[in-house]
Amino acid sequence: MTYDNSFQKRDRLYQVMQNQMYNGAPSTVRVTSGLLAPALKAEVPGIKNASRISGGTTRALFTLNDKSFYEAGNHVDSNFFSMFGLEFIKGNPVHAFDQLHSLVINETMAEKFFDNVDPIGQTLKMDNGELYTVTGVIKDLPPNTTYSFSWLAPYELVRTKFDWLNRWDASGIVTLVELEANADRAKVDQRLLGFMKTKKEDMTSTCFLFAMPDWHLYNHFSNGKQDGDGQIKYVRLFILIASLILIVACINFMNLATARSEQRAKEVGVKKALGAGRKRLITQFISESLIMSGLAMVLAIGIVWMLLPGFNSLTGKQVELNLMDPLHLPALILIGVICGLLAGSYPAFYLSSFNPVMVLKGLKIRTTGSASFIRRGLVTSQFVVSITLIICTIIIYQQIQHLKSRELGYDKNNVLYMDLHGKMQDHFNTIKTELINTGVVKNAMLSINPTFQLGWFSGDNYNWPGKDPDKDIMITVEGATPEYASTMGLKIIEGRDFYPDAANDNNNVIINETLARMMGEDSPVGKTITQGDPANPDSWRLKVIGVVRDFVFDNVGANKISPMIMTCNPTGYNYLTLRFKSGADLNQSLAKVEAVMKSVTPEYPFEYHFMDDEFDKLFKTETLIEKLSGIFAMLAIFISCLGLFGLAAYTASRRAKEVSIRKVLGASTGGLASLLSKDFLKLVTMACLISFPAAWWMMSEWLKTYEYRTPIYWWVFALTGAGALTIALLTVSFQTIKAAIVNPVTTLRRE
Repeated sequence: MTYDNSFQKRDRLYQVMQNQMYNGAPSTVRVTSGLLAPALKAEVPGIKNASRISGGTTRALFTLNDKSFYEAGNHVDSNFFSMFGLEFIKGNPVHAFDQLHSLVINETMAEKFFDNVDPIGQTLKMDNGELYTVTGVIKDLPPNTTYSFSWLAPYELVRTKFDWLNRWDASGIVTLVELEANADRAKVDQRLLGFMKTKKEDMTSTCFLFAMPDWHLYNHFSNGKQDGDGQIKYVRLFILIASLILIVACINFMNLATARSEQRAKEVGVKKALGAGRKRLITQFISESLIMSGLAMVLAIGIVWMLLPGFNSLTGKQVELNLMDPLHLPALILIGVICGLLAGSYPAFYLSSFNPVMVLKGLKIRTTGSASFIRRGLVTSQFVVSITLIICTIIIYQQIQHLKSRELGYDKNNVLYMDLHGKMQDHFNTIKTELINTGVVKNAMLSINPTFQLGWFSGDNYNWPGKDPDKDIMITVEGATPEYASTMGLKIIEGRDFYPDAANDNNNVIINETLARMMGEDSPVGKTITQGDPANPDSWRLKVIGVVRDFVFDNVGANKISPMIMTCNPTGYNYLTLRFKSGADLNQSLAKVEAVMKSVTPEYPFEYHFMDDEFDKLFKTETLIEKLSGIFAMLAIFISCLGLFGLAAYTASRRAKEVSIRKVLGASTGGLASLLSKDFLKLVTMACLISFPAAWWMMSEWLKTYEYRTPIYWWVFALTGAGALTIALLTVSFQTIKAAIVNPVTTLRRE
C-alpha cells in the first residue's frame, strides 16, 4: 500500500502508456518510442519534465582491481534525478551526466567497491569493456519502489547503440513525465490521444498517463483503460482472510462467554440487587473483553516479531514491524479495539439481561431460544470460513500442478542456460565442441530468450499470399542458432530444420503450427512472409523452410499458442543453453561446464539457471497464495476446533446428570457419546452445505483468469466435508466419551 511513497512528487509523476490496435481492439503496453519523451516536454503544455528509462533493468558486471560484482541498473535522462528527487550524498545532479560514460551509484554499491575512499572521480569497468567515471552517489531507495537500481547511466549510451530507438514506429523505452503543479491531467491526456499521429500519419497507437500511485497495485488494463485490477486483488484477498480469522476467534469468545453464563449469573444478580444498572454491567463486560483483546495484541506483537523472518523468507518480501510508524500503531490499536468490541458486545448484552430475582432464587437460566440459536449460528459460521479456505487451497494447488504438468512441446529437465558475456558468442562453436567433449553435455545452442519466455520482438506487419490485408495478426519472432530444435527436443513436422551453418539460412525461417494454419490449408513450406508492404522492394522477405510442432512459449496459463516465426542469424543472441545427458551426475557436470566457460571468459563469474527451476518461478504468485491460504486454513480450523472443544466440554458438564440417568437406565457409552456429538455434527454438516457453493463460486471466478485451467472436481468437496466432520468428531469425542464413562453414582450423589 505504500509503494513509491518515498518520492515527494509522486502525485505529479506519470508513466506514459501506449495503446496499440490489434484486430480492432486496443492492447496496452508500457513501452514507447525513444523519441517521445523530449517531444512531450517541448510540445505539450502542462508537462514540466520528461525522462526516458530503459525498458528492462540491465544487469552488468562491474570491476575494480580484484573486486567484481554484478549490479542492476538503468539508463536514464538527467531529468530523472530531479523528477524523482533522488538524494545525492556526493556529487552534483545537475552535472552528473555531463560526460557520456558517467555513472551514478547508490551508497551500497559505493561501499562494495570503495569502502571509505571518496568514489567521485573513480572509474569502474562495465562488462570488462568501457571505463565509467563515478560522478554521483545517491541514497539507497527503499525496497518498495517500482524502479529499483544500484546504478544509473546516461540514456544516450543506449540511443547511440540501437538505431530503432530513433524511430516513431518502434517501441522499447519507458517514458516518464512530471506535470506542472497546476496542470490539468485530463487536458494533457486529451493532447496525448492524437500525439503519435502528428509524428507519423499512419500511426494508429494512442498514449495516456498512468499515475505513480497506481503503478504497483492497479497495473491491469482492459480495452485500453485501467480496470481497477492488479496486485490490489492480493492485498484485498489477504485482508479478507485475516479479517475472517479474527472473526472466527471473536466467535469463540462470544460462544464460550455466553455458554458459561451460569457461572456469572449470581455475580450479575448480586450486582443488580445492589443497584448496578444494565449500562454499568455492559460497560464492565465490554471492558473485560477490551482488556483481553489488548493483552492478546501485545502477545501478537511478540509472536509477529519472532515469526517475521520466516514469513519474509516464505513470501520473498521485506516486511518490517515498525510500530512507530504513524500509520501502524493507530491501525493496530484500532484492530484491538474492534476485536474487543466485536467479541464482547453480544456476551455483554446477554449477561446483563439476567433477571436478578430468578438468579438469586436459584432458578435455572434459560439457555434455549435466541442465545442457543445465535451460538449455533456462530459455530456454523466458523466452520463455513474454515471449510471454504480448505477447499480454495486444494483447488489452487490443483491449478498450479495442472499448469506445471501440461504438455509444453519440449523437455525442460536437464537444461541449463546462462547469460552471454564477453567472447562467448564469437567462440560459440568452440564452446559447443568442448562442452560435448566433456561427455556430460548432449547439445548446446544460442538464443535471444529462454525457451519458455520468448518475446524478443512481436509485430503485426507481416504479410503472405492470401492474407487478409485488413486483419492484424500479432506474431512473436525469436532468433536462435541451428541447434535450437535438437537441444530443446522440438519436433519438425514439415519441411526441414536449419542447416548447421547459420549463414546458409539467413533469410529462411521456421514457423509453428499455429501460424501455418493461419497461412491456409496448403503447405506453408516454400511460401514467403514479408515484413511490411510486399510491394516495397526494401521489405524483409522470409522464406518458410519448416514447421515446428506447437510449444508453449509465452503464457503457460493460456490454451491458445501464439503464432511464431523462428529466425537463424550468426549473431545477436543473449543466452547460451545446453542440455545435459540423462543420468549425468549434476555436481560433476557443473564442474566440467564451469571449466569450459572459464577457459573462454575467465574474467566473468560462472552463473547459470536451470530451466525447470526458472519455469516453476513463473507460478511464484500462485504458489505463494496456495501456501498462505493453506496456513490460514489450518489456523482457522484450529481456532474453530478450540471453540468447539470448549463448547463440547461445557455441554457435557451441563448434561452430566442427564447422561448419568441414561446410563443407569441402560444406555451404552457409544450411544451416549453419539447423543452428545450429533448436535455438533449437524452444525458442521450445515456449514458444509453453505461453504460448498460459496467455495465453488469463488474458485470458478478465480479460474476464469486462466484459459488453461483444471476442472473443479466433486470429490474435493466430498473429501473436505468428510475431513471437517472427522475433525469435529475427534474434537468433541474426547469430552463426550469422558462424560459418558463417568460413574453415574459420582454425578448423582452431588444432589
